[in-house]
Amino acid sequence: MAKRGGFPGAMPGNMNNLMKQAQKMQRQMEETTKSLEEKEYTAAAGGGAVSVTVSGKKEVTSVKLSQEVVDPDDIEMLEDLIMAATNEAFRQMEEDSSSAMAKLTGGLGGLGGGFPF
Repeated sequence: MAKRGGFPGAMPGNMNNLMKQAQKMQRQMEETTKSLEEKEYTAAAGGGAVSVTVSGKKEVTSVKLSQEVVDPDDIEMLEDLIMAATNEAFRQMEEDSSSAMAKLTGGLGGLGGGFPF
């Protein structure tokens, strides 16, 4: 009769290896996250009339406006340009972050969120 309880002999070494790999990946993810948080992403709208810079911490760090875009009679256009530049800067930041994490996880999709089972 076969013994119950797993795979004799092979499991402890493989489990230690797996744990070491997981710890290494965790350290790499922490380092990558810190590096991404220190980056800045700048996007412009309106042919460069509005420029917005965001940090990797998802904070707006700078908004620059050309004098000619500041029209008191057309505030709505200025609001739209600021929104467009801000959204593009955040899109760049998210794309960079996703790409960096995919390199670490081998495209697993977030270590648990992308499995089909």
